[in-house]
Amino acid sequence: MKTKIFALALATGLFLNSCSSSDNPIPVTPPATGEITGTITANKTFAYGNYTLKGIVKVAPGVTVTFDAGSIITANKTTGDNALVVLNGGKLNINGTADKPVVFTEASAIPGSWGGIIMYGDAPIKAIGGVTTSTSEDGNALSYGGANAVHNGGSLSYARVEYAGSKLADGTKENNGFTFYSVGSATTLDHLVSYKGADDGYEFFGGTVSMTNAISYGNYDDAFDWQDGWQGQNNSNWYAYQTGKGNYGMEIECSNINNTFFPKVTNITLKREAGCVPEVAGDVQVDAFQFKKEGNGDYSNIIISGYGDYTEGTTIYKGAAVKIQDASTNTNQVNGSKIKLTNVTISSTSQIIPVGATSGITVNFPVGYFTSSTSATGASLTAGTWSTVGGVSLIK
Repeated sequence: MKTKIFALALATGLFLNSCSSSDNPIPVTPPATGEITGTITANKTFAYGNYTLKGIVKVAPGVTVTFDAGSIITANKTTGDNALVVLNGGKLNINGTADKPVVFTEASAIPGSWGGIIMYGDAPIKAIGGVTTSTSEDGNALSYGGANAVHNGGSLSYARVEYAGSKLADGTKENNGFTFYSVGSATTLDHLVSYKGADDGYEFFGGTVSMTNAISYGNYDDAFDWQDGWQGQNNSNWYAYQTGKGNYGMEIECSNINNTFFPKVTNITLKREAGCVPEVAGDVQVDAFQFKKEGNGDYSNIIISGYGDYTEGTTIYKGAAVKIQDASTNTNQVNGSKIKLTNVTISSTSQIIPVGATSGITVNFPVGYFTSSTSATGASLTAGTWSTVGGVSLIK
């Protein structure tokens, strides 16, 4: 009996030892590292890791570049101009997740330190003079525009761009967190964050692409901006929080061309923190919505808060929920029933009724095209790692 018990104990001990985690540790793959530079001319996947972006990195036509979830890509302004540019025909796939976003940042953490993400396509535009192609103002001076409404530039999901807005090359124009030149409707833009840039959070130059679940936080110019006849139709859950410096919540224009493009955005929140000042002293832009140069569109379920009085010197400027900047936009777009804002809840804002930029512009929306309420819910975003920076939620 003793022999059997000993044999059983020995066998059991051997079995337990053979399953010991110390004898068979689970291998852990460390984050990848490396430098991203030059023009990428072959398909490339950047595995989860910490990378350095150096220079104006371009994704060539016919090439797909992919970033895996949780990756951090850091530029450094001391090396010169930096940006990630997707050329027309190239694709960028950012495969972030809610708990592992992909972050593009800059080492100094100073707004305006690099060029952000810039994407080109060949979707339709209408630039100044009615032309269907134009030249970019991002320093790259590339042609954009075309007839491919379903252009596909890839899929950007759960991505954050920090501290962008740098002037590139000849310095004629600052860039934004995300800049889209004639990008098409087959491109996916979802769960994006533009954080503390020195220009706009997002800017669309024509195109047909739509964007969902987007945060613009602490950007110096406008939270959301477009021109050249952007036509996105399936946009929802746009959230802006303007703090420190900031101009318009949304700047909407169309190259002085009377049009029926009528982009659509639903579930919008535009908030301006107390003490937020215009980007440039003397150039006062403190309104939630600004329509100019024949801009139009359909906007619904909107919260506007904090666009109150701003004092500069001895002059008091009254922030407006909606401002029409010029007479032609008022005549053709407002009176022509091409601007529609419905279910709008407004608080802490000086002018709650749509107004003109000058006393000569009298704004009267057609019945049903501007409706206020007390029940709008605005952007509906799920809080999490993707919408958090430094342990602080961006959704306030």
